[in-house]
Order: sequence, then C-alpha cells, then structure tokens
Amino acid sequence: MTRICVFCGSSMGYGGEYRKAAKQLGAFFTANKIELVYGGADVGLMKVIADTMLANGSHVTGVMPGHLVDRGVVHHNLSELITVETMAERKQIMVEISDGFIAMPGGFGTLDELSEILTYNQLRISDKPLGFLNVNHYFNHLFRFFEHAAGAGFVRKEHLENLMVSDNIDELIAKMKNYNPVEIGKWIKDIKVESNHG
Repeated sequence: MTRICVFCGSSMGYGGEYRKAAKQLGAFFTANKIELVYGGADVGLMKVIADTMLANGSHVTGVMPGHLVDRGVVHHNLSELITVETMAERKQIMVEISDGFIAMPGGFGTLDELSEILTYNQLRISDKPLGFLNVNHYFNHLFRFFEHAAGAGFVRKEHLENLMVSDNIDELIAKMKNYNPVEIGKWIKDIKVESNHG
C-alpha cells in the first residue's frame, strides 16, 4: 500500500493521546513512504496528520467539497487539493485513489466514511482494506454494537471476524496487508435461505 486514506476527527478530542497518535501515524507514513489521502481540512486530527507529513516532505492529498472550502476550513499547503461538489463525490474519489483506509477517532463524519467502506467491502464493490486504529479503546463501544448486531442476526459472523483492529500502527498495517475479503456468494446464499424460512 503506497497511498492510504485516513478518516478521523475535525476536532482534537479531549486529552493529548489522540493528537499524539495522529502525529505518530503521520510519522509512520513518512518513514514508510506512504502517501496520505484525507478530507483536506486544516483543523482537528486531520490537520495534525497532514502537518506532520508535510513538514517532512511527504505527499498529502486533500479531497473537499467546494462549500467546505468556502467556509475556510481547507488546508492551503497540501501537495494536492481535489475540490468536488458533494460529500458523496468526496468519498467516491477517496475510494478510487486510495489503496486502503484507516479509521482513527472521530465523530459523525468519520462514522459515515468508515461505514461506507465496510459496506463496500461486504458487497465486494471494493476490496481495499479498512483498519481501525483503536486509540485509547475509542472504538470499543462501536465494536460492541457490531457484536450486538451479529447476535441479533443483522451482521454476518464472518464479516465481524474480518474486522482489522489494533492500537499499534505497525500491527494494524500488517493486518491490512494480509486482508482477505469475505467470499460474497456464501453469505448471500445464507440470507436467501433465512429469508425463505419462518
């Protein structure tokens, strides 16, 4: 993977561990010659990763809708800025130009982005890996929801077991490099059988 898209907060979060993790991720990308794709903002954890990499001469691509550029949150010192019309187009461009994705702590926007990749991977629209960098156990409640959804029969066990999670960057990248998508035919057959019983 030479170009990874990072989904993360436009806020810093409380406590210094999130900012520290963002700097560490940016430094890891630089050391391993990985380019960054992200939302293009000059605020929050997004800014920390981008600034860390730009200060070391690494390539950073931002993708941002024009209405957000107009609101003054765009990073003006990026290697490349791709301006789009809609949030949906932004996500589509990110999918197209990235080799993989990392979710860091964030809010509604981060949840929207990572949910789209999980769905794309489930449906084999994209086979690019999504890893969760679980800083300070941030995503644990989300994983408990996924487990609840699996227990209730709305998330397949094989998809739950295929999530890639770590609080260690090296370990997470290693998992992402070994990502094997879930074969789509079996679980679609299973849900057809379930839907025709009872």
